[in-house]
Amino acid sequence: MNRDEILKLPSVPAESPSYPHGPYRFIDREYLIISYETDRDAIKHAVPEPLEPNKDNIVLYEWIRMPDSSGFGDYTESGVVIPCTYKGEAVNFVAQMYLNDEPPIAGGREVWGFPKKYAEPKLEVKADTLTGTLHYGGQLVAMGTMAYKHESRDLAETAKSMTKTQVNLKIIPNVTGKGHSICQLVKYNLTEITIKGSWKSPARLQLVPHVNAPAADLPLKKVIGGLHFVADLTLPYGSVLHDYLK
Repeated sequence: MNRDEILKLPSVPAESPSYPHGPYRFIDREYLIISYETDRDAIKHAVPEPLEPNKDNIVLYEWIRMPDSSGFGDYTESGVVIPCTYKGEAVNFVAQMYLNDEPPIAGGREVWGFPKKYAEPKLEVKADTLTGTLHYGGQLVAMGTMAYKHESRDLAETAKSMTKTQVNLKIIPNVTGKGHSICQLVKYNLTEITIKGSWKSPARLQLVPHVNAPAADLPLKKVIGGLHFVADLTLPYGSVLHDYLK
């Protein structure tokens, strides 16, 4: 390979890249989002400066079913999102993510700094209940349940919520073992959003302490409610919000 060929590669390995160039289109992406109140000290510990955690101590626990994802395939994801502010702007900080597919784990971490780890999430309808589960190392870490499509939610309202700026903590260690080559807050915004259906219903959430999937470190105090929606959208590239090395 010459220099030009190397620079055109989307990712490694060179002979079979883990993921192609983006942006990345998702069709029929299905969400179960359960919002809950947690402990103030726990949420402050989980949010990196200069982000400011929300004053209501609200956490979003999510399951996302992705049956048709360009470049990534068919997979399911689960994790923790914390509403925050950055210089007065409302943003969502993605704190933990667990999924069952190698390309989006590699691409998510390398491009945007998504905090992705391999696990076994599942989102499915069981009779009258939308059910999300997350297993890590064969052990149950989280289970969420929501009554199935009890009340329709405004599609425009749902679409607007999806345009909110998302923020990740991206860390790439230095090959010398001394410090980091990259240490940034990265921001990005979903685009080309079409909401195909949106509902809100009563919900419940169970979080089980686990050392390698510590969602329960943000303890559940009170469930606020559940959202369920289906969307087509595009994940574009992002930009640097804050650089810790400068």
